[in-house]
Amino acid sequence: MTAPNESFPRLRARTQRFTLGEPRTITICDAGRRILFLRAAAGDDPRTGLWVLDLPEGEERAVVDPAADDQLTAAERARRERTREGAAGVVSYAADNAGKVAAYVVGGRLHVVDVDTGEIRAVGEGAACFDPRPDGAGRRIAYVDGRELRLVDLGSGEDRLIAGEAEETVSWGRAEFVAAEEMNRLRGFWWAPDGSSLLAARVDEAPVQQWWISDPAHPENPPTRVRYPVAGTPDADVSLWLVRLSGDRTEIRWDRERYPYLARVSWSEGRPPLLAVATADQRGVAVLTVDVESSDTTIVFEDVDEAWVELFDGVPAWYGAHIVRIADVAGQRRLMVGDNPVTPSDMYVRSVHGLAANGVVFQASTGDPTQMAVYRWSGTGIESLTTEPGVHRASALGTTVVISSADLESDGTTTSVVVEDGRTRALTSYAVKPPFQPEVRLLTLGERNLPAGLLLPRDHRPGTKLPVLLDPYGGPHAQRVLAAKAAWLEQQWIADQGFAVLVVDGRGTPGRDPAWERAIHHDFVTPVLDDQVDALHAAAVLEPDLDLARVGIRGWSFGGWLAALAVLRRPDVFSVGIAGAPVTDWALYDTFYTERYLGTPQDNPKVYRDNSLLEDAPTLHRPLLLIHGLADDNVVSAHTLRFSQRLTETGRPHCVLPLTGVTHMTPQEAVAENLLLLQMDFLSQHLSAS
Repeated sequence: MTAPNESFPRLRARTQRFTLGEPRTITICDAGRRILFLRAAAGDDPRTGLWVLDLPEGEERAVVDPAADDQLTAAERARRERTREGAAGVVSYAADNAGKVAAYVVGGRLHVVDVDTGEIRAVGEGAACFDPRPDGAGRRIAYVDGRELRLVDLGSGEDRLIAGEAEETVSWGRAEFVAAEEMNRLRGFWWAPDGSSLLAARVDEAPVQQWWISDPAHPENPPTRVRYPVAGTPDADVSLWLVRLSGDRTEIRWDRERYPYLARVSWSEGRPPLLAVATADQRGVAVLTVDVESSDTTIVFEDVDEAWVELFDGVPAWYGAHIVRIADVAGQRRLMVGDNPVTPSDMYVRSVHGLAANGVVFQASTGDPTQMAVYRWSGTGIESLTTEPGVHRASALGTTVVISSADLESDGTTTSVVVEDGRTRALTSYAVKPPFQPEVRLLTLGERNLPAGLLLPRDHRPGTKLPVLLDPYGGPHAQRVLAAKAAWLEQQWIADQGFAVLVVDGRGTPGRDPAWERAIHHDFVTPVLDDQVDALHAAAVLEPDLDLARVGIRGWSFGGWLAALAVLRRPDVFSVGIAGAPVTDWALYDTFYTERYLGTPQDNPKVYRDNSLLEDAPTLHRPLLLIHGLADDNVVSAHTLRFSQRLTETGRPHCVLPLTGVTHMTPQEAVAENLLLLQMDFLSQHLSAS
């Protein structure tokens, strides 16, 4: 599987960061007796297939063999970009409650597999299928075809339209851009538990401005039109409808003028549907119950904050007669059951991973943000389902919990199925083992106890000065400093090229407390950049071999903005920067993300100027490499092109590396491999000459 003398960058690219072959996309069915999951057949095979494990004594069995799928529809390509999906084949699926019927899309066509027999058939008339989902009993499958929501009866084979309109700006059953990219709501329709109707989002993108993404390397191809809601401009108009199987539909009513964002939808058996809706400024999030008979809604909880209110995965949801949610209470992030916080004040709750028969399964950190544990709350208290250090995630249903775990010693991720009596069995992983063990020192640095990881070359001789590379993301909703081996493989390889690598999670990153996250409100620059600099100086006290006269910084997306910012505003500290897909002007990024932190450009023009890189262009006098995928529809390449133009107009030398046909996630093997090598060449050239 691993070629002799194969380079780490090549192996890392070919294995998609050593994740191919790991079990993923876990679905627990049949009250916990059946596990469905996706897995590639080998650690260097990007094609994934569908597998099943029947408990308690069954063996893992392939249901759908991996197959390449190069005929992706535009909607499927967009979905994979939003989820940062780099694999091929069956990369998503949905199943009925019993796990007997699973639906997926290959080649734009809807396929259904009988999980027991393995019989596969293509059904439906759609040629641009997207997000198929069986009802709970496995009798019918709803799916999106282009802009329409359609329904297939598996008994009769009848395929019919249940929601659609002629207007080209209107779609049914799909998540709009900001929902998929920023809210982590990838779905646009939800089955009633009894299969008698659906809740479906109607999305009208007419208010959203049109952008065009061209392919300069192929001028014969027409540009692609996208609807991109840039900060300060209108979003899509999103409403929710009860759609009956006959096609009759009724709009669900709430105050959409006050709460225009539909953030979460859930529908549990025996309970009314739950919605989470957000205000335009995101300072308020309301949880609503839906009366499906009258289509009216009732606000049952409302969270407000002067900065913003966070959204969380897995909630709101019903647990018995109580609504489970996550909220900030007295400055702490708590699990709420009804009106009551049920977790201790020193526990930072991150997400809910399942509502089991014996409690609410959730993920949280206690004291150390680099560690994420899985817990279960029941009426009798809180039980830790993971006891070893590391990063743990879970799925739960009935009395079965599936836990995925990573730590600093083990290769990759271990996925274990835990049943009611405590017995555990592991799902097989075919992932390639990394070629070395990273030697990371997890630290807390400076007066603010900044979480950090420091790596030196494995053959480093004390007393030898090392150039330093800071490698942050640094922004909201992402942590880089984790107690997991996979998080440090690339950084160790970089260190082995003759660098000290420092990764820091400063203010604005999750895992500590709400005040820590909200320190960046209306100001990305000061707390984010100050924390990187302070951590660097504190690390140099602990490790005297760090050469503070030779410091580089690189990053991607928010980290790319941070890298460019660092060389522009702190050239006294940073000698060279590499900015990948940077947001150079926040007025050019999307509404939901940007307005949450900075408000609108109309209300806060100075905030946007202060956080932009464009006005700093004349001050650049450090080497800077800008990298951008020209097919990026998230941080569009105009960010880099406008910044480069401003640098050129002010006579500031810089380098630009355009990536033809590459999106925000750079999935291509050759690109991923050589991009890392090119960055190392750039850093080595400029830091060795400093």
